[in-house]
This record gives sequence, C-alpha cells and structure tokens, in this order.
Amino acid sequence: MTEYLQIITTTEEKAEAERIARVLIEGRLAACAQIIGPITSTYSWKGQIETSEEWQCLIKTRADLFGEVERSIKSLHSYETAEIIAIPIITGSREYLDWMAGLLPPEI
Repeated sequence: MTEYLQIITTTEEKAEAERIARVLIEGRLAACAQIIGPITSTYSWKGQIETSEEWQCLIKTRADLFGEVERSIKSLHSYETAEIIAIPIITGSREYLDWMAGLLPPEI
C-alpha cells in the first residue's frame, strides 16, 4: 500500500499559508491542503517565551514526495525556522486515498 502523510506547517499570515497551499496543489506535490486559524502558538524562541497568532496548514501527500514538499515550503516561507513536520496517515477510506492517488504524480 502507498504511504501517505499529513504535513503540518504554520505561518504568520493567512495569505502565506494560502500561497504555500496553492503552489503545492498546482505543482501536484499535494492532493489537498486545509488552512486553519487563526490559532495561538506559545513557544520558546532564542531564549524567550513567545506567543503569536498563526495559521496552520495541513497538507496531504505521498511519503515519497516529502522532500519536494519540504523544499517548496522552505522556499516560500518567511520564518527563519519553519515548522515542517509529517504525520503518517495510517489508514483512510479507500475512496479518499484513491482520490489522492489520482491527483498526485506517479510514484517514484
């Protein structure tokens, strides 16, 4: 069975999350991306505790495309160190996974 991922990144502005989502979908690096927000993030950065409003982008793709997705996100992202993490999709409805497979390029 093909391995799929949900990749998560956060951005400072909604427009940046929308741009990342559009580039990944247009480039056939992702089948779907949802943007959630605003959310409140609390984190440590350069020795200080920070709280900021962010937008979360949930990206569905195939595991073998992670490297390309990561490079694309980094090239578009404004953060010095962008959150780019992947969670494996253990299972899903056959119809949804087939739909994803039809939108992504053939496997490498």
